[in-house]
Amino acid sequence: MRRRRQDNQAADADQDARPLLVGLTGGIASGKSTVASMFAELGVPVIDTDMVAREVVEPGRPALDEIRCRFGDGVIDDSGRLDRAAMRKIVFADPAKRRELEAILHPRIRAETARQSRRCGGDYQLIVVPLLVESPMRDSMDRIVAVDVPESVQLARLLARDAESPAQAQAMIDAQASRAERLKIADDLIKNDGDLSATLQQVEALHHRYQALAARHKQ
Repeated sequence: MRRRRQDNQAADADQDARPLLVGLTGGIASGKSTVASMFAELGVPVIDTDMVAREVVEPGRPALDEIRCRFGDGVIDDSGRLDRAAMRKIVFADPAKRRELEAILHPRIRAETARQSRRCGGDYQLIVVPLLVESPMRDSMDRIVAVDVPESVQLARLLARDAESPAQAQAMIDAQASRAERLKIADDLIKNDGDLSATLQQVEALHHRYQALAARHKQ
């Protein structure tokens, strides 16, 4: 198993006591949430950084105040919450603004994810990080699994779910790391362009593999 952490001896001792960390990534609309739910049904602790991202921008949290100051009242809805659709239009149209939003959110997401990981326990944990290719969290993972679908499938799913036009759907895909970049960092792969039973079979096979790796990790 490839080990990514380069810590000192004291930190290594602490690392041995923690669960194996498996980072799950994949492009937008690849089915990461579906795959994560399958792992959760098998009893695996799952931490989804998209959910963490929603938590850190709840009303009253400092991140939401920073976003309002930087991007204006137009990204806050009538209930005082972040208007995600408005925010999406801004950041997917302007890479510089996307980086500004990430600078506000990502440190908080990493800190909250680490806090939840310390509480969750388990032989291994699944950490769902859509932007793992670009994230410093990549170095904390013992194993990386990518959920993979062709770009044509992503486009179709986005048009059915989130995007208002083919151009916006393509912009959302282009704003992330490429499919080739995700596959390059992956230790394991889940193909999710067929029926769900085929996806579940892949998840179950990897679950058994990660249990075995976790046992060796603790030795």
